[in-house]
Amino acid sequence: MSKRSPEINQENEELTMRLKVFQDRLGYYFKNPDHLSHALTHASVTEEDNYERLEFLGDRVLGLVVAEILYRCFPYENEGSLARRHSALACTQTLAQIANDLDLSEIVRTSASESASGGRTQENLLADCMEAIIGAVFLDHGYVACQEVITSLWGDKIYTLVQPPVDSKTALQEWAQGRKLPIPQYEIIEREGPDHAPVFTIQVSLEGYDPVTATGTSRRAAEKQAAQTLYDFLKDKK
Repeated sequence: MSKRSPEINQENEELTMRLKVFQDRLGYYFKNPDHLSHALTHASVTEEDNYERLEFLGDRVLGLVVAEILYRCFPYENEGSLARRHSALACTQTLAQIANDLDLSEIVRTSASESASGGRTQENLLADCMEAIIGAVFLDHGYVACQEVITSLWGDKIYTLVQPPVDSKTALQEWAQGRKLPIPQYEIIEREGPDHAPVFTIQVSLEGYDPVTATGTSRRAAEKQAAQTLYDFLKDKK
């Protein structure tokens, strides 16, 4: 019978420890480790048993849990106010922030090319993975467990987040409109890589300024990065 090398044993022990630490931070310990494994696996690793189906489920569970929490916590607010709070709590930026608080990027599994392009730290990937984890908790132990996890992780945000954070594309557009400039224009310069792990190069142009390019593992991610780079350059200009 073959024996595992000391290096493989050490890697397995380190992974087990990282997963334990992650579950400590999450405040939930999975009865079925496969649920967590799938929730942490990007499609660039495997077309099956990745987090995409769990992301679909977790998005719906998160939406319902947040809606119920807001309904109970703000009994005198109208539908419009509750909807704005809901959007702020369930948006990509908030999910990515919570994922970063959990150091999720340290344990999410991606292909080598995805990791090399910075995919593991991209806002969209982290947000999708966070939704997948909520879906995994739901499969593992049901709705009440999801309520407890979400209430704990979102914490004071439930009471303080009223508007969705302004993303970089919105900020850049508002900057341009405030100076009566045409809205920024985005163009795909290049698309590389296989269908399951594409890399987009996007150029953003704004009248009167040099265009800026950025890359990302989705068109949206690349557009946001390009917008952020240009906005960071422009925001202190009159």
